[in-house]
Amino acid sequence: MWRLLGLSPWRVAVAIAWGVLALGSGLALAALAAWLIARSWQMPPVLHIGVAVTAVRALGISRGVCRYLERLATHDVALRAMTTARTEVYRTFARSDIWWWRERRGTELARTDDTRAAARKLRRGDLLVRVGADIDDLGAVVVRVFVPVAVAVVLSVAAVGLIAVISVPAAVILAVALAVSGILAPWLSAVAARDEERAVRHDRAEFTAEALTVLDHAAELRVAGRLDAALTHADATAGRAVVAEDSAAARSAWAAAATPLSIGVSALGALLVGIVAYGATGGTPGGMSPMALTVLVLVPLSAFEAVGALPAAATTLTTSRAALHRLRALSPTPLGAPAPSPDERTARTTARAALHRLRAPSAGSLGVTEAVTDPMPGRIPMPEGRRVAVVGPSGAGKTTLLMAWAGLFDTPLDGVTFFAEDAHLFDTSILENLRVARGDLTEDEAESAVRAVGLGPWLDTLPDGIHTGLTAGAAAVSGGQRRRLLLARALVSPAGTLLLDEPTEHLAAAEGEQLLRDLLDRDSGLVDPERWVVVVTHQLPEDHRADTVVTVDPNGACHVDRKPS
Repeated sequence: MWRLLGLSPWRVAVAIAWGVLALGSGLALAALAAWLIARSWQMPPVLHIGVAVTAVRALGISRGVCRYLERLATHDVALRAMTTARTEVYRTFARSDIWWWRERRGTELARTDDTRAAARKLRRGDLLVRVGADIDDLGAVVVRVFVPVAVAVVLSVAAVGLIAVISVPAAVILAVALAVSGILAPWLSAVAARDEERAVRHDRAEFTAEALTVLDHAAELRVAGRLDAALTHADATAGRAVVAEDSAAARSAWAAAATPLSIGVSALGALLVGIVAYGATGGTPGGMSPMALTVLVLVPLSAFEAVGALPAAATTLTTSRAALHRLRALSPTPLGAPAPSPDERTARTTARAALHRLRAPSAGSLGVTEAVTDPMPGRIPMPEGRRVAVVGPSGAGKTTLLMAWAGLFDTPLDGVTFFAEDAHLFDTSILENLRVARGDLTEDEAESAVRAVGLGPWLDTLPDGIHTGLTAGAAAVSGGQRRRLLLARALVSPAGTLLLDEPTEHLAAAEGEQLLRDLLDRDSGLVDPERWVVVVTHQLPEDHRADTVVTVDPNGACHVDRKPS
């Protein structure tokens, strides 16, 4: 977690130091104020308590100032950490050459580990939750876990040491009470948070994913008669989340009660010890002074301010660890792994392409159903040819075949990029939407790609050109413009193999056919001749120049036809 957040030990130490000074000022203020109250009762000369009065004012001011500086320092570290983590997650996706993938219902998106058991269902709503809320949860670790825990340890030791100077039994009582408040209560909170995380987070993510499905495809769901069912399912998941939150809140209440109970026990214990050691009619030989008795009773009340934040810290740590686990499960490559050099990427891409050619089957049929149920590496090799067209009726499995070629049912392949037909357009500029595929894309390269896919006239009408913002993302453009922008994003990606799912959907028939011709023609100039292009389409122009045509029949069988060399 520390490495993913990119935390600076020096910045964290500064934040902890300001936190210690802030709560330390409060602890010293409580002790000095208690001494001053008892000493004033003896009515000494004013000059005898002048320094103490001035020190109380100084500590009161320094507490507020140090608290403010501590908040500035911790939030500075947290925001830097969140930016670093989010950048690292996006960079990891970019290095994988699979910048976007999603799971369709009925299939599993698997990531291979030593046990090959990490199969998960992933939809766009899950992705948004993980790179959004989950990284926010990681950033909260700095503000609510690292700094509060360190400050609590320092202040607890200081408070017990101060009380031990006055009375060892009272110090023992305070130490036990602080342990209950600082260890037992956080443990109870962590248990409650873990239960809440398991029960709530899944339902909340499911609700987000289902809600996005309804928002994006309400018209299609209504036509299919499934809109009411989708809404009912979303309501049910939201209801389960509320019930789980209520149950976890009840358990958290017991954890919250531990701290005030510990404060009461500590104050009562200190008072009883003080009564035994000091009293008008008795007391132990050499008993304490009135000032010491006052400090003994009042200081523990201030000492619990530091440990009072630990139950919330335990809850935050639990949710943050779960968020880190989800982010690691989401990443196709290890988070924080060094990026391969350009030479390594080229070598791996070339080797992968050679492997595809060696494994390519002869013309004939290839069973899609067998490959989906047993997605072993190389089970569905890509056919030969720099330009490949995949055709067939809706529901035959064309997209599934494309995802299998990308390795999305096993280990994602280096140098192979799958661009889904419903990929996301972000609420940012056209340039930044293209930079999702390649972060170092220049303005001229982006503009050339947009014009290459036929959006030049539209681009000329925009007020800021390539820097024009797409307010509301995909809602800012038409269906055809969206497809062309996604195709431009594919063209600028560094991958050697482009797997394009319905890139000409929602385009006029003539424009779509011409775009397909250009994509499948190595000499058209639209795509580098040395790159591999695989296009899924419903309508293939008769005069296309594809090297290979893969026809998927309604039964899921593939027939490969190659152009004679």
